[in-house]
Amino acid sequence: MLQRVVLCDRIAIEPADLLGVEGFEGDTIVRAALVALAVAAGVEPLWAARIWKSIPVAAGLGGGSSDAATALRLANGLLPTPLAPHELEQLAATIGADVPFFLRNGPQLGTGDGSSLAPLELPLDYSVVLVLPAGATKESTADVYRRFDERAGAVGFAERRAALLDTLAGIRRAVDLAGLPANDLASSAVALDLVDRGAFRADVSGAGPTVYGLFLQRRHADAAARALQAAGRTWVTRPCP
Repeated sequence: MLQRVVLCDRIAIEPADLLGVEGFEGDTIVRAALVALAVAAGVEPLWAARIWKSIPVAAGLGGGSSDAATALRLANGLLPTPLAPHELEQLAATIGADVPFFLRNGPQLGTGDGSSLAPLELPLDYSVVLVLPAGATKESTADVYRRFDERAGAVGFAERRAALLDTLAGIRRAVDLAGLPANDLASSAVALDLVDRGAFRADVSGAGPTVYGLFLQRRHADAAARALQAAGRTWVTRPCP
């Protein structure tokens, strides 16, 4: 399940004489997305992009993918003949499995490699605490899935998928999100800390290392974020409609 939060980067795109990306020296995905768009549209990649980062890098929060999707959307709008939405999504999937999600609005259920999306109607009246544990680093995708395979993580997948769909069908209130299955790829003791401090659900975001906690009341989220500052960087945000 994929859900945007208000914590975000900012991207600006404008016509230029050459392709350039400024503001974040570590970028590769925005540049790659713009080159791919130019090839698909049969034009030269004559855009200047600027990135203002707020999302922590390599934290399991989709920061790079959201930047790529935003760059695609903005640059596509500058084309003489923009790609149709479904064409842009197909192109986005070649950049990264979760890039198409950031071209859509609202929560989505991703299947397959995550690029096949179906909209979800879910409550959004809660606050989100994000904790990036101190010293934590993002594992490579290959390592995450290798460990998943080593512990026979795929066993029982059909049953877990059925349980997920059943739970999604019955969600009416924010607290019902607590019934969703736990993350199969990663776990963290920080999630237990968030539950102890009032989160009705807490888990690892994606393959980690960031951990999220969902709170019904903003004041409880603020208090939890303050209490966990010694454990790492914290943010309090909310889901995007």
